[in-house]
Amino acid sequence: MQYNSSKENLEMPEYGRNVQLLVNHARTIEDDEFRQAFAEKIVELMHQMNPQNRTIEDYRTKLWKHLFQIARFDLNVKPPEGDPPTREEFMAKPSKVPYPKADARFRHYGTNVQRMIRKARDMEKGPKREAFTGVIASYMKLAYRTWNREHFVSDEVIKSDLISLSEGELSVRDSIYVDPINTARANESAKDKRRGKRNNNNNRGGKYGRSNGKNYRRK
Repeated sequence: MQYNSSKENLEMPEYGRNVQLLVNHARTIEDDEFRQAFAEKIVELMHQMNPQNRTIEDYRTKLWKHLFQIARFDLNVKPPEGDPPTREEFMAKPSKVPYPKADARFRHYGTNVQRMIRKARDMEKGPKREAFTGVIASYMKLAYRTWNREHFVSDEVIKSDLISLSEGELSVRDSIYVDPINTARANESAKDKRRGKRNNNNNRGGKYGRSNGKNYRRK
């Protein structure tokens, strides 16, 4: 008995050993047309092994690249699109993605808050800028509660941090209560429910109606 541990390593184990044996056999075929047709049949078999990926864009192009990878890039066939991939292209490393640099202060608020503050500073002074500043303060309080759930945050802290982050250009009036965004939405939703329930009670039909707090019988 021959164990798999004594056989050659699989280039792509997800396709199994039979696919690799077929690819190895394709490398030994001397006739160009027969070798090309044989390689296309292997790709079709690889495609049938993963039917859930049929809707993926350019999936067949990916299968042809896998075919050349299994063949160790030593297979004289032509893919339907483009040139055969080379080992150098496969081994090439992608370029490094630069890490975004941001101000290290008040990291618990995140970079989105700093972007919003920069946008607000570029806006003209007026009601629109004041409303946007209030939204920023609400988002800051929400972010603070997300990362510091065990600690209470006061409006004074949020307003002070907003002034510091904006270098004194943005501020929220002392009389304004900073309400987190999700809490404000929950309050609005609760108000809508109460308003709808009140309207349903006023418009309720049936045997008895309501008028000025007193019940009367409809005739």
